[in-house]
Amino acid sequence: MNVHALSDRYIAEFAALDPLTGSYLGIPGHDEDMTDFSPEGYQARGELRARTLREIADAPAADDAEELAREVLQERVGTELDMHAAGLDEACVNTINSPIQEIRITFDLMSSDTAEDWARIAKRMAKVPFALAGLGASLSRAVDRGTSTSARQLRKIAGQCDTWAGRTGGEGFFPKFIRGATDLVSPALAAELEVNAKAAGEAFADFAEHLRANVAPGAPDRDGVGADTYALWSRQFLGARIDLTEAYEWAWDEFARIEKEMLALAGRIKPGASLTEAAAVLDADPRYLIEGRAEYGRWWQAANDQALQDLRGVHFDIPDELMRFEVREAPPGGSIGQYYAAPTDDFSRPGSTWWIAPAGQTVFPTWRQISQVYHEGVPGHHLQLGTAVYQAERLNKYQRLLAFAYGHGEGWALYAEKLMRELGYVSSDGDVFGSLNDELYRATRVILDIGMHLELAIPAGTGFHEGEKWTPALALEFFLTRTTVPEPLARDEVDRYLGWPAQGTSYKLGERLWLAAIEDARVRHGEAFDLKDFHMRALEMGSMGLDTLRVRLAAI
Repeated sequence: MNVHALSDRYIAEFAALDPLTGSYLGIPGHDEDMTDFSPEGYQARGELRARTLREIADAPAADDAEELAREVLQERVGTELDMHAAGLDEACVNTINSPIQEIRITFDLMSSDTAEDWARIAKRMAKVPFALAGLGASLSRAVDRGTSTSARQLRKIAGQCDTWAGRTGGEGFFPKFIRGATDLVSPALAAELEVNAKAAGEAFADFAEHLRANVAPGAPDRDGVGADTYALWSRQFLGARIDLTEAYEWAWDEFARIEKEMLALAGRIKPGASLTEAAAVLDADPRYLIEGRAEYGRWWQAANDQALQDLRGVHFDIPDELMRFEVREAPPGGSIGQYYAAPTDDFSRPGSTWWIAPAGQTVFPTWRQISQVYHEGVPGHHLQLGTAVYQAERLNKYQRLLAFAYGHGEGWALYAEKLMRELGYVSSDGDVFGSLNDELYRATRVILDIGMHLELAIPAGTGFHEGEKWTPALALEFFLTRTTVPEPLARDEVDRYLGWPAQGTSYKLGERLWLAAIEDARVRHGEAFDLKDFHMRALEMGSMGLDTLRVRLAAI
């Protein structure tokens, strides 16, 4: 069996062992099932990874493209296996992207147009208690093994579960969700959905209590994971071994550079203004305000639709299949922000962005979000991940669907924000200020993520608690005094870094590699350099870790 065949087999077997990931990727056959998050479930997936790595090491490769496929799988799956060996996979729960959110979000991604669709939903919903029970067992074992996430993180997750269970913030997710079936299903199926929705909500409520009573009391109060564990998380998200001290110092330099540029722009928005004063002016400027959550969603959709039309054939090759893109509001309970779901392999489900705003917010300053539109859509994640999915003749299914490396993906999306500024799509003082604000925000992520987990000292000359070691309280203060991030998002961000170590570094560190590679290609090719050609050749290789990407981009 060659490399591509083994890779395709791996993703089919993985989807069977992790049906929620299978549904996210659009792999059919397991839409009625739930992932086993018990210790035994994690062990089964670990054994699959180990077997696949043994087999692919000696598998024949017909050409360089297949050799790349081997490199990508070995690095990605090998790092995941190392995470499993350290017990970090079964301990990984956080407030933004972990099994607890997957169990809820999978229902957003399921088709609900017919009675047959709702029958599948009913069967999966019936298995929510099974999935949560398995996860509870794994988290309890993580406490016993000393690999548990912090008590702070567990308490925050319990609060999310309360929202989805309907214990706080109004009606729970499941009763509201099944109302979409009212006119489509028989009375018997409606009754089944009602019973299963009630059981699923109760399971989330029971899980919240399990976290508070049985898991959090034994979890560490310390939030940072320490240098050794952090280095492994960094490999997982970046696909590279990096000098964390150098990255921390570089991020401070980036922060200072962007802050200086923003202050100059703030002075144009309001003479002598600080960053927060300029942000307040923009937040009150009618040119940048949208009223109503529905209108806000339509603004996102229209901006992405326009970018698809304008960039197609000029700056990127965009096939018909990628011209479908959907923007949706996510149900309440998750962390504030956005997330993207790639199209399925057959494009029956288009790429989509889901946005989450604070409950009750009805006025939205667009200057704060214009770069995010292009980050999540085009030329960001939708173009990047959709282009990989479209490469069925070049890439195997693992490369197209499951090989995502955050350094590659988030780095590209951050570069995409900057590219749209260069192309003139972000041009007014307010929008440019917002774009720079997002850059400052991402430099802050590197500083705080590495700083808190490694408990590093704040350098001299920064003007902020110099010489003190980072704590969550200092991180929140830094957000509120040195950036324009609103307090609710700032609090969510601090929780995010603490529960998802190193993920926050992937944006700026990934972008740094993309920018360096493009500049290197400009120098190598001189006047013959073609940016569109570089973009497409790079994206058509699919996702990979940064160490592999660095070598491959140097050959373009």
